[in-house]
Amino acid sequence: MVSSDQIRTAVGIIGNAISLALFLSPMPTFYRICKNKSVEHFSVVPYIATLLNCMLWVLYGLPFVKPNSTLIITINGAGTMIELIYIFIYLLYSDGSRRIKALLLLFIDMAFIATVAAIVLSIFESHERRTLIVGILCIVFCIMMYASPLSIMERVIRTKSAEYMPLYLSIAYFFNGLCWTTYSLIHLDVNLTIPNAIGLLFAIAQLLLHAIYNKSTKRQSNEGKSEVALSEVNVTQ
Repeated sequence: MVSSDQIRTAVGIIGNAISLALFLSPMPTFYRICKNKSVEHFSVVPYIATLLNCMLWVLYGLPFVKPNSTLIITINGAGTMIELIYIFIYLLYSDGSRRIKALLLLFIDMAFIATVAAIVLSIFESHERRTLIVGILCIVFCIMMYASPLSIMERVIRTKSAEYMPLYLSIAYFFNGLCWTTYSLIHLDVNLTIPNAIGLLFAIAQLLLHAIYNKSTKRQSNEGKSEVALSEVNVTQ
């Protein structure tokens, strides 16, 4: 008979795979940035928020904070490296205030993690206390990660176009939230349940916006391509 621990491990492995897909899902966006050599209207905030979230979960899963959390460390360690690559590309192709903002946010991320690790490891001695403190921070910043596309969602509603809120990213967030919520409920871990359940709701909201503005997004995209083609014709004449 399959035990709940085995089921939880299997779900955790699936969660790792889905989370990896989530971390890799912005690759088309960064291919576009590299190709155009411009960040256009894409925001660095979701990647900064995801980086902070990954680093906090790595800290949470360390043996001297919460033992037996290998699956949490592996995927968030990989996520940390991937997000750093994205942010480097963003810095490379941004300029002015956008680059300064990205650098400032990156510095705040690093300083915050270093401060939290130093305080937790030096003041709190028991696993329970360390898990509680870091867990609360993980809840807060995981919710912030899931909520970080809210500014883009506001732009979608205002412009009636979801061009700058990639569908594949919204889908990845949905399945990621669904899997980790399930994982956390098998052996209840509130620190995992709360942020991932809320993230699941945010992802559903994004998918609803894609459904609502699908036609207008395509129409605006086609109109933009037509205007570019017309301008090119005028230039060659």
